[in-house]
Amino acid sequence: MNRSPIEKSANGADPKHGTDEKMTGTARIRVIRRLGGYLLRYKALIAVILLFMFASNFFALIGPELTGRAIDAIEPGKGYVDFHTVAVNCALMLLFYIASAILSYINAVLMIRLSQRVTKTMRHEVFEHLTTLPISYFDANQTGEIISHISYDIDTVNTSLSNDVIQICSSIITIVGSLVMMIKISPLLLLVFCITLPMSILFTRYKAKKVQPLFRRRSAMLGTLNGYAEEMLSGQKTIKAYHRESVIIDRFDTHNKNAVDAYYEADYQGCMIGPSVNFINNLSLSLISMFGAMLYMFGKITLGNISTFIQYSRKFSGPINEMANITAELQSACAAAERVFRLLDEAPETPDIQDAETLSDVQGAVKLDHVQFGYTPERVIIGDLSLDVSPGKTIAIVGPTGAGKTTIINLLMRFYDPQSGVITVDGHDICRVKRDSLRAAYTMVLQDTWLFHGTIFDNIAYGKEGATEEEVIAAAKAAKIDTFIESLPNGYHTVLSDDGTSISKGQKQLLTIARAMLADASMLILDEATSNVDSRTEIQIQQAMYRLMQGRTCFVIAHRLSTIQNADQILVINGGTVTETGTHDELMQKEDGVYRRLFQAQFEA
Repeated sequence: MNRSPIEKSANGADPKHGTDEKMTGTARIRVIRRLGGYLLRYKALIAVILLFMFASNFFALIGPELTGRAIDAIEPGKGYVDFHTVAVNCALMLLFYIASAILSYINAVLMIRLSQRVTKTMRHEVFEHLTTLPISYFDANQTGEIISHISYDIDTVNTSLSNDVIQICSSIITIVGSLVMMIKISPLLLLVFCITLPMSILFTRYKAKKVQPLFRRRSAMLGTLNGYAEEMLSGQKTIKAYHRESVIIDRFDTHNKNAVDAYYEADYQGCMIGPSVNFINNLSLSLISMFGAMLYMFGKITLGNISTFIQYSRKFSGPINEMANITAELQSACAAAERVFRLLDEAPETPDIQDAETLSDVQGAVKLDHVQFGYTPERVIIGDLSLDVSPGKTIAIVGPTGAGKTTIINLLMRFYDPQSGVITVDGHDICRVKRDSLRAAYTMVLQDTWLFHGTIFDNIAYGKEGATEEEVIAAAKAAKIDTFIESLPNGYHTVLSDDGTSISKGQKQLLTIARAMLADASMLILDEATSNVDSRTEIQIQQAMYRLMQGRTCFVIAHRLSTIQNADQILVINGGTVTETGTHDELMQKEDGVYRRLFQAQFEA
């Protein structure tokens, strides 16, 4: 198939979204807002989570106050201890801490449930969106990289939602509550944070700007690694046949090293934030202890209040330190979410026009009028193609590799739209009809077979919704595959492994032909449909195909010219234009014709 080139930069990233590009503040806010939009779909659950979170942190904030009261009930100078006050405050403190822990546990469970719902929604939307994207997107992007969006990127977002978001929200409540209590105890001691807090904030912001592009690059490198691994695993037979194992291992090692280096650099820079901020917070505790002791000497504060203030200062600075620690994870989550949203923002297949017609009772008259097309503007595949096909006729398309044969099929099915010219079916411009009705008018059998994990019955019945067992068996018999199916232990209920790897290529081809025979379409496309079967089976399939093709407009792409000798018209395509046209006998009479040379090369060499 002619495809648009996959334009990748040297490190495997899409040049349109370079890996080292920095995410601006506006872009980061936009990503967070979109994630917030997913969370707000579950408002009731969020309300419960916030209520439990507030209660849990409120109970935890009461603890230091009770500790201070218990300490102040002890008077060392007088040798007096108010045991009742100490016992009551200690009991209350234990009670509040237990309640806080229980609520925190329930809250964590609810947050995990919320994140799983968001993850499920995102995966559904991504997969659903993938089904709306044009074929050109899949031609230009590796399968492994697309899968990494659904698996790794969304998993990263899920981890951040279930852990980091609840931690940040809890930290905000703790910071505000601790600040209020410290102001109440001693505004003078609070001045210490006027020095240390700006240091923490400035350092965290500085490191965050350096870390963000590193996590973007890490995600891109993993996508490239996944894409390469998927590509190599799907081609193991070819790799082993050419003894290229050592080559692909070396290339994998290169991609793996790039991914590991990207991971190391991102994690190394990210993990520096926590210890550095922790040092600044420990410095603030030292200053508070020193100035608190001075105030106690002058009778400005009690020992209990100093102890309480230190505990609140730890609660105040602790979340700041924790937020610094999870900054790296948040950066990774933002980079992953951006990649997911970038996929969701990919333009879907051009929608049908507002007044699009629905093709019905298709007769099969197809016309191409001065069609021009190229996968990229600078590389024209189809130059100026005109073709008029009457209903029920069989049109064979032959030509050298890269001539544009499969591209014509892509245009007929509207996988791509021509840059100029018009294609009509029964006089209707296909750009003005609904795609689903157009594609339903065709049945396709491709060289690249596709079977899914399921029974043989399900794979054949895929060609017709609600197909009965009798219809499936009839299609299998017409495709000359019924004997093989009935020889299997479970017959039509035999489960095929992924992509039918448990059966031969020829049998896979026959199953897809049976699927096409089951579909009741007015037009038929055969793209090297018998390329994977032996000569004897090919003759049997041709006989079945002739019955299938009766009364249908058929487009046949074949390199085996023996399969198209009975075609009503043969088109020889070269350079995107029709160079010769006619029946087999007419084309063979041309002394220096391209078709004649191709035929002689196959049968008279």
